Amino acid sequence: MNRKMVLSEELRNFVESRLRVNLEGIEETLRQIFQVQKLSVEGLKDTMRSLEESFNFLSQKWNLQILYILFLRKVASFSELKRILGVNSRTLSDKLKSLTQGRYINRTVEEGPPLKVRYSLTKHGRDTILLALPFLYYASGYLT
Repeated sequence: MNRKMVLSEELRNFVESRLRVNLEGIEETLRQIFQVQKLSVEGLKDTMRSLEESFNFLSQKWNLQILYILFLRKVASFSELKRILGVNSRTLSDKLKSLTQGRYINRTVEEGPPLKVRYSLTKHGRDTILLALPFLYYASGYLT
């Protein structure tokens, strides 16, 4: 038996079982919120618009990749991000600016010479990426 496949299957089963527990917890929490606060679907329109804006922003090209790289590396320089992503400087600069303005990442300037700019996740960015991974896993059809 292929050892790599067994480990992969075990890991997949572990992830799926954790996701099921989390989904059940989220569902129960939402049911309680709806009951206690007597919320209607119509009353959630503004919240839904806000969620759509967040999804649209995160789904823009490069945004999730940048967040995942920073999650895995903790800190990365502009040049490291550029090399890993294979993106041009202008595009990367624009993406980093919007992620900073959205409070997903921190930008730290280290005095030189040479001057260095380092990027890291904020708590908001870290939480977002931790929530996005299970969602993307589920949405891609892995969880049945």
